[in-house]
Amino acid sequence: MRKTILTILFVLCGIGRVWAGDEPPTPESNKNLIDLVQTHADYVWTLVAAALVFFMQAGFALVESGFTRAKNAINIMMKNLMDFSMGTLAFWAVGFALMFGATSTGWFGTSGFFLSDFSVGSDPWVLAFWMFQAVFCATAATIVSGAMAERTRFIGYILYSAILSAIIYPVFGSWAWGSLYKGSGWLEGLGFIDFAGSTVVHSVGGWAALAGAIVLGPRMGKYTKDGRIKPILGHSMPLAALGVFILWLGWFGFNPGSTTAANKDIAMIFVNTNLAAAAGAVLAMFTSWIRFGKPEVGMSLNGALAGLVAITSPCASVTPLSAVIIGAAGGVIVVLSVLFFDKIRVDDPVGAISVHGVCGAWGTLAAGIFNIGGTSAKIIGVQVLGVAACFLWVFPTAFLLFKLIDKFVGLRVSPEEEMEGLDIAEHGGNAYPDFEVSSYGGVGIGVGSGSAPVAEEVSSLEPVRQT
Repeated sequence: MRKTILTILFVLCGIGRVWAGDEPPTPESNKNLIDLVQTHADYVWTLVAAALVFFMQAGFALVESGFTRAKNAINIMMKNLMDFSMGTLAFWAVGFALMFGATSTGWFGTSGFFLSDFSVGSDPWVLAFWMFQAVFCATAATIVSGAMAERTRFIGYILYSAILSAIIYPVFGSWAWGSLYKGSGWLEGLGFIDFAGSTVVHSVGGWAALAGAIVLGPRMGKYTKDGRIKPILGHSMPLAALGVFILWLGWFGFNPGSTTAANKDIAMIFVNTNLAAAAGAVLAMFTSWIRFGKPEVGMSLNGALAGLVAITSPCASVTPLSAVIIGAAGGVIVVLSVLFFDKIRVDDPVGAISVHGVCGAWGTLAAGIFNIGGTSAKIIGVQVLGVAACFLWVFPTAFLLFKLIDKFVGLRVSPEEEMEGLDIAEHGGNAYPDFEVSSYGGVGIGVGSGSAPVAEEVSSLEPVRQT
């Protein structure tokens, strides 16, 4: 016992001598240490959020694959892979500079190409910020893939993806978000509210998707000469549902991560994001139930995404009650929008135009209508201006781009390749070589998904191969 007490005293004396040799803490040194801890936390949170947003690429790939036919699954995986890979390089070389570089006009940046703002030994924040913005850029690019699924030449698609990531997305992004780094956009100078990108990311992708779907034209057999809409069913609703759950998870990086700061603000953003998604899913389910007589799965899944897209802009500036209203409205809007685009014969296999373009516009308007600090005609007017500016920049530019690609490279595969499937025609592969998927006669709701849900009796009770 005596030996133990002597050992403890010896250790305490040693610690005392170490402390005696240290500088005593001061208010300034304490503040510096606290600031350093906060800075490190900001880095960690921003990069963890970036990882969650990156995981959304898997969600988009599964949603698109599940909502389309098995014969095109490899092509869809390749498009989503290249959206991120080509987009990352294009954003590194050009896009980030146009979006966040120094500017004297407010239209686009002119510095920071090839990530030249970073130098060894300097503050590495630009690297963390670039990584977070790169995964956002990839999200905008991959939205278009779904609307152009099952009929697009691979080379034409990856050319589009690179140009959207390098120019189309960054230019509008600079108008709304440039001051997040070195820029200063004209739209944000007016007070435009788009915290995490209902318009900057989602409507940019949605309006580009609209342009691509129009230039391509509908899939073979989608619309008949007598005006009927024929459902083209997706090959795996479980894959699509898994993709939606992954996207829902990723949105907890997308919206709260847009703080790029580890602080208490993320709590309300998390709650608003989740409430809007849930409300969107429920209202889309009931809307489809009323419209088709059944609670349709494709519409319900897209309803959750519609709620998520709609809350992306106002997630930090509305109350939880408002988030429920915004998400619920998005769930109704997406069903009506899908029906509308099918009625005017714009074939969008996954509903990307409706989910991202239309509901992105709704969410941006809602940020002004439900603003927690109060609203006014001026605030709503600026939101309307931002929505219009996005459409007027993205749609014509993307339409021209797709037309040029179609003329000089080729945008659509041949009818024979479309019938055979893009997996074989474009990639020489088969996603399911050991399986033959069959379905039996019944009522098919052609949400396939994103195609307008039109119930159609299948007269034959014989197995029908779904390719």
